[in-house]
Amino acid sequence: MTDSQQYDRITVRQKLSLTVNRFEIRGGGKDGPILGIAQQKRLALKEQVTFFADEARTQPVFAFKARQIMDLGATYDITDGAGNPIGWFQKDFGKSLLRSTFNVGVPSQGLEGSGHERNQVLAILRRVIDIGWPMHFDFAANDGTPILSVERAWAVRDVYDVQLPAAPNGARLDWRVGAALAVGLDVLMQR
Repeated sequence: MTDSQQYDRITVRQKLSLTVNRFEIRGGGKDGPILGIAQQKRLALKEQVTFFADEARTQPVFAFKARQIMDLGATYDITDGAGNPIGWFQKDFGKSLLRSTFNVGVPSQGLEGSGHERNQVLAILRRVIDIGWPMHFDFAANDGTPILSVERAWAVRDVYDVQLPAAPNGARLDWRVGAALAVGLDVLMQR
């Protein structure tokens, strides 16, 4: 198992800030080591989020960036700290009208899959008024193998519990892809 696959659980916590979205990624749960810190400009024309190893933002760990400007079904490329491709994710705009749906891929693992909100009633309520409703996403590979789940509990501040189950061969989704997708869900669900 590589370092990028060593975590079966990460926590993504949004920090309160008036001008930017700030996120903290921890490995192994809410009290685990800090794996990345990110800041994202609100209302950016072309979404780009870079995760750094420290608060000073000197060492990039990974990033994701939209291929297109202001596209409701844009594809987001995920890269490592050196800018090498890790994977991608995309909001499926058509399927997301009633229940948000995302596609994900990790070419180095030969993996593609999709996921959607578990509860359609909550998905619809969140579209009417989002008062921090709980949110649950389940992702599976194209063969049906579970690869990722993202859960947000009902809270004032967004905290996402990301589960990365192991496949039968022992491999698991790269935690950076899981973290990028959780932050992407947070950012893109506001549209």
